[in-house]
Amino acid sequence: MLHTVELVLTSFIRLFGSRRSLWLENLALRQQLVVFKRKHPRPRLTAFDKLFWVLARKYWPRWKQSLILVSSETIPRWHRTGFRLYWAWLSHHPVSSGGKRISKKLRELIFRMVAENPTWGAPRIHGELQMLGFDVSERTVSRWVQRAPRNPDKIARWNAFLKNHREVISAMDFFTVHTVTFGLLYCFFLIGHDRRRILHFNVTRNPASRWVVQQLLEAFPYEAPHKYLILDRDKKFGFEVIAAIRAIGSRPKLTSFRSPWQNGVAERWVESCRRDLLDHVIVLNERHLKRLLSEYVHYYHEDRTHLGLSKETPGGRVRSDHRGRVIAQARLGGLHHRYDRAA
Repeated sequence: MLHTVELVLTSFIRLFGSRRSLWLENLALRQQLVVFKRKHPRPRLTAFDKLFWVLARKYWPRWKQSLILVSSETIPRWHRTGFRLYWAWLSHHPVSSGGKRISKKLRELIFRMVAENPTWGAPRIHGELQMLGFDVSERTVSRWVQRAPRNPDKIARWNAFLKNHREVISAMDFFTVHTVTFGLLYCFFLIGHDRRRILHFNVTRNPASRWVVQQLLEAFPYEAPHKYLILDRDKKFGFEVIAAIRAIGSRPKLTSFRSPWQNGVAERWVESCRRDLLDHVIVLNERHLKRLLSEYVHYYHEDRTHLGLSKETPGGRVRSDHRGRVIAQARLGGLHHRYDRAA
């Protein structure tokens, strides 16, 4: 629309030549007369009226002399408003660069190559496509490689690996507890993946690498029963801890940065401990916390059923017969109960 009006106005200017100033003046006055004749209490300007004066300002130097409707400062404001609207529209409706869009079949082939060859980059994939007879630029291939869906099965494959090797895997981690007397305390624990048993736990106010090494020696005085030990990249697990893990016959496996799901068994136990116990008690001091954790670990091993163990317990709880009266035994001061059949 803008280009059409500009072309028509330019053609008229060239057509009349020497009389263009008089003609433009008459055209401007007639345009304003049309606006004044509109049946409104106040003349209402349309988008076409504003466009007319914006173009007149661009091509006619004497446009101010015939202007009656508005002040001369209003026209540049209209011009700036038009540019803002144009760029706002352009930001929501990007213009295509003009390149030919590749077919869906070729896009799917690029995605397939990305999934089947994780180490390949855009140049390598572009070379393969050229060998297959596809006429496409490397820049286009690079753009679609970046849009390729990432492999969604990585977590599933990691979970499958953990399940298939859980007999030889253990994990360790820290979590914090706020107390009334000592403030923040650090709880350290080791957990086996096979039966989700807590192999060792302890509490301290000042965690350090040497303290962690001492806990490993207490948990495994002779040799670690697990081949792999998963731990995160906490500073408390320094070089001394890594050396101690190797010394007890296990291999340390560090998780990736900001990937707690890779140590999911340990994280799941922390969540269970908080939800079952720590969220419901006020911890007074270090001694109180150790007693609570000791009772919870016993309840966790002997009484609490686990979805990850097909609703069995880490300690191998024996199923009761379907006869006898059901009795409840309080655990953790009555927070939880164990139910058995009376003999």
